[in-house]
Amino acid sequence: MTQATVGWRIELEFEEDTERTRAAALVRLGDGTEVRAHGYASRHPSDTEQPRVGEEIAGARALNELAMKLLTKAHDEIDEASGRASYPLTP
Repeated sequence: MTQATVGWRIELEFEEDTERTRAAALVRLGDGTEVRAHGYASRHPSDTEQPRVGEEIAGARALNELAMKLLTKAHDEIDEASGRASYPLTP
């Protein structure tokens, strides 16, 4: 049996203002495709400014969306290869 080491690099970028944080996630797969996702966080006016917390929330939401898109992509590829509908993949 042949073994191969495969790795993905996930990029996260953030845009922030005093009330909102936006995260953009990107992963480039071995087949050359790119999967992108976004996440957002909003600060309640009564909360103190904590940019790191906004990044953590927005980043987690972007990564969650990225995970769901990867599961959907894998599910679609299984269906295509098998020629039948398979059970949905869940996290």
